[in-house]
Amino acid sequence: MSDLARSLAIPDVMLISPPRFGDSRGFFSETFHARRLAEAGVRGTFVQDNHSLSAQKGTVRGLHLQIGANAQGKLVRVTRGAIWDVAVDVRHGSPTFGRHVAEVLSAENWRQMWVPVGFLHGFCTLEADTEVLYKVTAEYDREVERGVHWRDPDLGLPWPVNTAEALLSEKDLGLPHLADCPAWFRA
Repeated sequence: MSDLARSLAIPDVMLISPPRFGDSRGFFSETFHARRLAEAGVRGTFVQDNHSLSAQKGTVRGLHLQIGANAQGKLVRVTRGAIWDVAVDVRHGSPTFGRHVAEVLSAENWRQMWVPVGFLHGFCTLEADTEVLYKVTAEYDREVERGVHWRDPDLGLPWPVNTAEALLSEKDLGLPHLADCPAWFRA
């Protein structure tokens, strides 16, 4: 692995740490460099950038993925605020099926997470007015979007917000548990 990236407890998910060069004017950073990321193990051609603003601390987005030809890998970063970012392996037959990895990504720590195809992705904002940018390897397609409930007890995710204080969309509140979902991916 390079200085740019390191694998997490589930090796296909990686933490990316682009260098920042600062001086009295501020800083400069290459937040995306295709060749260097490919050399570090991030595979895929990015076709769309997404940008979200969550006004309130405790906003939960997820757990989401896309299936089929439009399955997405995601390179996630934060430009303002902070999130607890989580990826859950849903590749049937994988030795880490149903397990998760999570990291704090923030404007301050400047880290990014690579979430490959075959993983649910979600996050919880740790600060108000948090902005998240992520590059994806396939265009958004509502027809193949799937998800799992954020509080699925079988996943046991240690969300940094309690249920009463979490802010979620109606869509995310109605998602099924993983045990009720078909095998979207095979390892």
